[in-house]
Amino acid sequence: MVFEDGSSESHLIKPAPEWTDWDRAAQAIHGIERRVLEETGEDHDIVAARMVEALAGHDLLASAPSWDGKWLSTLLRAGGKPRRVLRLRDSDEAQLEAARACLTGVEPAAAREALAREVVGAVSQRRNGRVPDHRALADAIEEREQWLEVQAEASRRAALWAYTTVESARPD
Repeated sequence: MVFEDGSSESHLIKPAPEWTDWDRAAQAIHGIERRVLEETGEDHDIVAARMVEALAGHDLLASAPSWDGKWLSTLLRAGGKPRRVLRLRDSDEAQLEAARACLTGVEPAAAREALAREVVGAVSQRRNGRVPDHRALADAIEEREQWLEVQAEASRRAALWAYTTVESARPD
């Protein structure tokens, strides 16, 4: 978990008894053996309760909300928590919303929308090619950094748009 202010938490989860499936390919990608989770992981009930305590009522962003939602749902159910208490949103959509918010002074609305999409695309393109760590905390930190970069780029472009608009309105 990475919070908006940059603070974070990370938990290795001890599998619940009913979690009998294991994917060796996923193990290779994430670099965590099931044995390690069983021996050193935190009880799934405790992690589910902590997530609900820390995250209920907040926007939760994920780059793959369907996939991540499946695992979140599995954890919450095993921890005796209602699945709907935490809901994931797509981080791409949140980045677009952040860009729009920074560009509120850009008119007309169609220009604002185009510029917001351009900003998100430009930031995404700059960050493209970075290999994800496939570890939840590192990947979440990367997602937050991209969200912040979208805001900074959108703010820069909003200021440039405002300056250009003022300059073009001045009489010669």
